[in-house]
Amino acid sequence: MPPQLVIGNDEIFDAHVGGKLSVELKAPLDTQRALSIAYTPGVAQVSRAIAADRTLAARYTWANRLVAVVSDGSAVLGLGDIGPEASLPVMEGKCALFKAYGGLNAIPIVLDTKDPDEIVETLVRLRPTFGAVNLEDISAPRCFEIERRVIEALDCPVMHDDQHGTAIVVLAALMGGTKLLGRDMSSLRVAVSGAGAAGVACTNLLLAMGVSDITVVDSRGILHSGRDDMNGVKVPEELIATMAPDGIVFALSNPDPEIHPDIAAKYAAIVATGRSDFPNQINNVLAFPGVFRGALDVGARRITEKMMVAAAEAIFAVVSDDLAVDRIVPSPLDSRVGEAVSAAVAIASDNPV
Repeated sequence: MPPQLVIGNDEIFDAHVGGKLSVELKAPLDTQRALSIAYTPGVAQVSRAIAADRTLAARYTWANRLVAVVSDGSAVLGLGDIGPEASLPVMEGKCALFKAYGGLNAIPIVLDTKDPDEIVETLVRLRPTFGAVNLEDISAPRCFEIERRVIEALDCPVMHDDQHGTAIVVLAALMGGTKLLGRDMSSLRVAVSGAGAAGVACTNLLLAMGVSDITVVDSRGILHSGRDDMNGVKVPEELIATMAPDGIVFALSNPDPEIHPDIAAKYAAIVATGRSDFPNQINNVLAFPGVFRGALDVGARRITEKMMVAAAEAIFAVVSDDLAVDRIVPSPLDSRVGEAVSAAVAIASDNPV
């Protein structure tokens, strides 16, 4: 067990002074000629060309490779509804991860509204500015409706990372865990604690992979068709079975896992968390940079379930020859992951190049 990482408050706050992002130039503007090319009068020629053929914006602006990281601050990390201003440091961090692990530019957009109509309308109006949308930290069940409507409204990749990024990495970790234990994934009995954004998405992706014996539990108990207090997203979930003991535990709540890993390890063969100071960190950064990179590389208009499964398989493949009880997924710092995921997602898209 690695030692738990201790970071002082001063170090944390100092690192966030002025934010974590900046805009960098691709070429210096240190001569009159460079200034005339980058701005007036040279830029007018590019603008005229795009006005005549709007598809040229993909080549001559950064929008086609720019991800908008969008949140209303209603479900931030484990902090809850803290508002758009308080969510901005998280969104800046997300953008930094896109750059570091996917080579993509990203900008944070925090919205001072929780109205799904207003959120969708805002993104529709901003569409010329970006090439993809990463929805982030939007509370359930609103997040399901907002994601569905934004996907329908925009002609570019859209993904709510709290749902699908989590599901992709959970699937990859389960591939690693079952291979290490010599178990067939389709024969697993799975319990999902929590029917929010991540819980529902993980359940759906596992069902798509043939895991049919799943029990989903929310704050009021087991989901089943006889309950009259479930929203439209929870109703389709099927009560199947309970989780087997001495199996695999993914305690992913952050920063405080549902059960402490040391306790879980007494009863489970494999334990994973969402934290970096314990083995087997199930971290969305293993998925979302490569998923968006692969989708943008091939001009995909949608991020499909097939692409998500391909991403999970690629993450698993990076570590498949070096599995251990404390290594069922790669480290988030493993430089091989982003490239592997982006390549797999591109091939799995509807229009691979």
